[in-house]
Amino acid sequence: MRYLVAKWFSEQGSLVMAVKPGQELVEMMRRIEDRFGISDLQLINISRPSAYGEYEPFEFVHSEEQLVKRLEQQAK
Repeated sequence: MRYLVAKWFSEQGSLVMAVKPGQELVEMMRRIEDRFGISDLQLINISRPSAYGEYEPFEFVHSEEQLVKRLEQQAK
């Protein structure tokens, strides 16, 4: 299992979603980068969120739609 972590550089904490590696993940990351840009948002693909304490606290989401909605709310 892999996890996509989305973190605003200016905010504490991050959003985390369980994902399957592959082309669909790459395309989803591109869609998110196209929508929000890359200057303030970091997207990383990791195997264990607990190994990355600097991204805590984690908020787990369950779909791309939920991830985008939460990113929109945080961007305001």
